Amino acid sequence: MPVIDAHQHVWDLAVRDQGWLTGPELAPLRRDFTMDELRPQAATAGVDATVLVQTICVPEETPEFLALAAADPLVAGVVGWTDLTSPAVADALAELRELPGGERLVGIRHQVQGEADPEWLLRPKVDRGLAAVAQAGLVYDLVLRPEQLSAAVEAARSRPELTFVLDHLGAPPIRPRTPDSWAADLRALAGLPNTVAKLSGLVTQADWHAWDIADLRSCVSVALEAFGPQRLMFGSDWPVCTLAADYTQVVATTSELLADLSADERREVLSGTAARVYGL
Repeated sequence: MPVIDAHQHVWDLAVRDQGWLTGPELAPLRRDFTMDELRPQAATAGVDATVLVQTICVPEETPEFLALAAADPLVAGVVGWTDLTSPAVADALAELRELPGGERLVGIRHQVQGEADPEWLLRPKVDRGLAAVAQAGLVYDLVLRPEQLSAAVEAARSRPELTFVLDHLGAPPIRPRTPDSWAADLRALAGLPNTVAKLSGLVTQADWHAWDIADLRSCVSVALEAFGPQRLMFGSDWPVCTLAADYTQVVATTSELLADLSADERREVLSGTAARVYGL
């Protein structure tokens, strides 16, 4: 069965610092991670293609990722970054498409989780940028905190022409499990036809050192019920996932979480949804 890893990262600290890598817990990530390191792991895990996703909000990173994708057959698509609030956002997107590897640009993402304003997505300038992303034929990846999910619902409702991809299931509260509105907000987002979600980043939402598959099953069950297999896609979130599990373990865990689905449904989550939504 083909497998597309719809969410992976790389970085070279000699080229650019990753300012979010702070504190002792993230020390294992404070080194370079490259496609050369990922490629054999992906082969071992049976992964056929990946989507390379932005890590920081600077304009230089996306052209670098596009050039990397043009040179590496494993990278089928790039989710990059541009300033959604810029009046020239449409021109910036067009310029990215003209760069080497520009045909691999499939989506845009911003670190909404780092914005203090829980309704950042609803700002008029951001909405104008989202309209430009849709006009360019791209999708928009959402990376956010659970309390920002309700704003994402409103943003997706106001832009039905744009497909929104929720990364990491919106960071469900697995570690520890606490009462919150995550499930209700996730179902509200799934109620909109222009939304899909990634089964990614879940092991790092759990206890990094003591998680088991049961910790993940409840939130995955909610997502399967809400979105259905045709609107869910697998992503490893490598190398961030290595804080809790290695690459092969993440792929195997996902397969186990999908074991009760039919072969066609598993195929959708493991490759079909990503190929269709990102146009890979």
